[in-house]
Order: sequence, then structure tokens, then C-alpha cells
Amino acid sequence: MDNNILVIIGGDAAGMSAASKVRRVQPDKQIIVFEKSGYTSYSACGIPYFISGLIATSDELIARSPEEFRTKYNIDVRTQHLVLQVDTENKRIRVLDKIKDTEFWQPYGQLLITTGGKPYCPKDIAGYNAQNVFGVSTLKSGINIENFIRNNNPKNAVIIGGGYIGLEMAEALLIRNIGVTIINRSAQLMNTLDPDMGQIVTEAVRNLGAKVYLNETLKAFEIQENAVTHVITDKQSLPADMVIFGMGSSPNTAFLAGSGIALGVRNAIKVNAQMQTNVPDVWAAGDCTETLNLVSKKHFYIAMGTVANKTGVVAGSSIAGEAATFPGAVGTAVCKVCSYEVARSGLQEKELSKLGIEYVATIIDSTTRAGYYPDSKKIVVKLLAEKNSGRLLGGQIIGEEGAAKRIDVLATAVTHNLTLQHLIDMDLSYAPPFSPVWDPVQTCARKLVKLI
Repeated sequence: MDNNILVIIGGDAAGMSAASKVRRVQPDKQIIVFEKSGYTSYSACGIPYFISGLIATSDELIARSPEEFRTKYNIDVRTQHLVLQVDTENKRIRVLDKIKDTEFWQPYGQLLITTGGKPYCPKDIAGYNAQNVFGVSTLKSGINIENFIRNNNPKNAVIIGGGYIGLEMAEALLIRNIGVTIINRSAQLMNTLDPDMGQIVTEAVRNLGAKVYLNETLKAFEIQENAVTHVITDKQSLPADMVIFGMGSSPNTAFLAGSGIALGVRNAIKVNAQMQTNVPDVWAAGDCTETLNLVSKKHFYIAMGTVANKTGVVAGSSIAGEAATFPGAVGTAVCKVCSYEVARSGLQEKELSKLGIEYVATIIDSTTRAGYYPDSKKIVVKLLAEKNSGRLLGGQIIGEEGAAKRIDVLATAVTHNLTLQHLIDMDLSYAPPFSPVWDPVQTCARKLVKLI
């Protein structure tokens, strides 16, 4: 087998970051990328803003086209190719050419799996694939949603799920003057927040004009002419011109059955710090892999563009023979819903309780600017710290303009095991247009440190 052949499955963030890294280090290496869609290296995170009209065209979400990778970087990108099977014993993969509808075996010397995540879809419910039902994960899915809205002028949409994608799509549709109803099976929106903070998000979304139904479960669809007309829950029937699945995602790893590649949390691929799998000459990166949580020291599944890009670079470095490691993550995330910003990092109360970690927590209300400065907005900060040491374990922020990016201060503190006192002592910037003299995250830390 020619070890000079690197085959990559998946042509988005992690895969193309790795391919580009390998090309820089090894200019003569043969690199083949199989991508099931027609696009490479695009921002899936930008899809809601394309739907809202803030981003004019889908082309603006594409960092580099397949043609650019081929001509400028000498990376053999083959779009519309779906990998069906990985045979690690014989170092080959089975590929479907979707255009020609033919299959073939492709040998590899080194293999990188970057197949990402796939949106959760309740396939046991008839109508999940109706013409007005959409997941949101690929650029193609975003284009399909935009085309449907433009051609059908829907008046109301039902979003199933209240996580990041669900809320960002709610914003996009509200901006398009489409009525939004959110169904969520748990008692709050944003389950990555503690209940007290999640309740704030729920009320904020309702204040924007969306209908929110909690503790409700999707049961069925009413369908006419291959289109959903009503969404049936365990409590009611809701009219729908279109349906969006915002129920989270799972690792796209089902095709690895029988490959011998070990899977872990939620069937994500197990990797070490160099992004190597348990099989020689096979790496994995991005949303199809599990990640070490730097706070709990346990592996978890997180589908974030930041992690995908970082792990892709590390995988590329490792493949090319360079020393590189990915230490893990703390689960930092931000979300915007119209005028509201939501952010979190570290662990939640329920996670700390499950781990048996004694902690203290507090919440404060403050403002994003000096209170007397025009257009100062409300911000709510919650911090969690270890009871005896004062080590910061997590933080959550909800507010309006200027609120969310403060989470980066907390992410830095959580990542490096800093205490509340360290946070209080930080020399954070101050001027009335940007912050009160005590930044809200420090004000919250000052209140919480009294409980240590």
C-alpha cells in the first residue's frame, strides 16, 4: 500500500483544515477528499443568517470552493461522493459516486474521518422527509430552506427543539415575518443552561413574538400531498406551513460498523490527543469525534465549528509527522436570538451534582455599560465555583448587545483552573461605553467568593 496516499472522508471544516495543513507540510503528498455534498469548507453556523437575509447569498458562506482546492492547493476534492464502508483490514473504503450511481473501492495509506454530525431526525414518524420538513446542518439544507420560503411564502413555521439551531432559526424566520412556534420536550429552552437561566431565555423568546410550548413531545405529522399541514404533539395539534428540526445532532458514524474503529460517547469516534483512532493509520476529527472536557476530565460530545477547525489542524499536523495535540474543550458556546445574546462555558449544576463536586453558585443583574451611559443594556451573569477552593467551574450569561462575548473571560478562567479571586484580580478593560467600572463577571465573582 502506498503510504503517500491520504484519503479524507468529509470536506468541511475539520477535513479541509487537515488537508490544507498536510499540503503545507508535505507538498508532494497525494490527498484525496470525498465529500457527499457539492460544497467544501463552508460555514454551517452562518446558515440562519443566510435564511434571515443578513447574508445575501449562500456563496458568501463558502471559504474555498472544490475548484480552488484542486487548482490552487493540488487537493483532489471529489464532491457528490458518499463513503459507504471503511475496510481497515485491507486499508480501503467503498465509495458511491452519486452522479454516476456507481460504487468503487479506494485504497489509502492514511485515512482521516471528518464526517461531522447529522441533525437528529425522528425517522419513526411518518412525514419526517416531507417536502416542507427541514434539518439544518449542511449548506445544501440551508439553500433548500431559502428556496422553499421564496417559492411558497409560508406564514407559520413549527420548530421542534429549543437548542442553538432551533433558536437561531427562530430568529431568522421571525425576521422574515414568518410566525414561529417552538415545541420543546423539556421544561426549558437551551438545556445547556441551568433551569434558572433557561427560564430567562424562554421568556425572552416569547417576548419576541414566538409561541413556546414546553414539556411537549412530537407524536405525528398530518400530511397532504407530501407536505406537513399540522404537527401533532402529546398535547395539541399545531398548523404548520413548514417544519424545522432543531433537536440537536449526533456523530455521523453509522457507516463505520464493522471497521474496528472504536466509538465512545454517543457513538462518536474515540481519539487520543493527536486525533488518532485505535486503528493504525486512521485519524478522526471534528463533529464525529468525542472530546475531553477539561473541567470534568471526562469525554463528551460537542459539535462546534471552533473544535472542528482546531482538531482538523491537529489531525493534519499528526498525519504530516509534526508534534501537535488537542487538549480538549470546556463547552463554550454563544447564541443570538434577535436582541438577546446567550453564552455559556464550563459545567452546569446538574453535571457538577452528577460528578459529586461540591459547588456554590450565584446570579447577578447588571448592565453592559455604565448605568448612566446611553443605551446601556441588561445583563444577567451566573457563576459556579468549587466550594472549598473557589475554582471557577462554569458560567452563563444572558443579555442584550455587548453581553455574550464576556463569556470568553470565563472560558479563559475555566480552561486554566483559575479561582474567583483570580477573576476578581484580572485587569479587565473599563470605559463607560463598554462596561461598568466593575465588569459584570467580576461583580458576580465578588458576590460568589463570599460563599467560599
